[in-house]
Amino acid sequence: MTPKMNKKDLLQACFLHVQQKKESVEKRLAAIVESLQQATKSSAGDKHETGRAMLQLDRENLGKQLAEIEKTQAVLKRIDLSGDSAHIRHGSVVITDAGNYFLSASVGAIEMKGDTYYCISVQSPMGKALLGQQEGNSVSCNGRNVLIRQLL
Repeated sequence: MTPKMNKKDLLQACFLHVQQKKESVEKRLAAIVESLQQATKSSAGDKHETGRAMLQLDRENLGKQLAEIEKTQAVLKRIDLSGDSAHIRHGSVVITDAGNYFLSASVGAIEMKGDTYYCISVQSPMGKALLGQQEGNSVSCNGRNVLIRQLL
């Protein structure tokens, strides 16, 4: 981790990434709701009803995505970045020989200052393997040994 970047910056980048996903889903949801409101009964019969049913399914799926995004935001809000720990915990940044990890929520890859950080949940296979470990330890995840080089 470069001196210019810290865990707070990384957490903010996660929030921003998740907020952008949320706004995208909300826009798609609003478009579907508008389409449903504008749809009127026509002589198309079954074809018209099939179209409405497809829009309803899309709306339900987007609603589920929105709920998952809100859960992710809640997990990110609970991260405590204060204090250092010799053991990997929720909120730790872990530098390994297999990549850089931020134990936070399943957000995906975040680019910061030229480095990639994989924001993962503590319930993910790698998150479970890293949790409670210390610098210098090796962990096994999905049949691969990973060396923990640095804990931030």
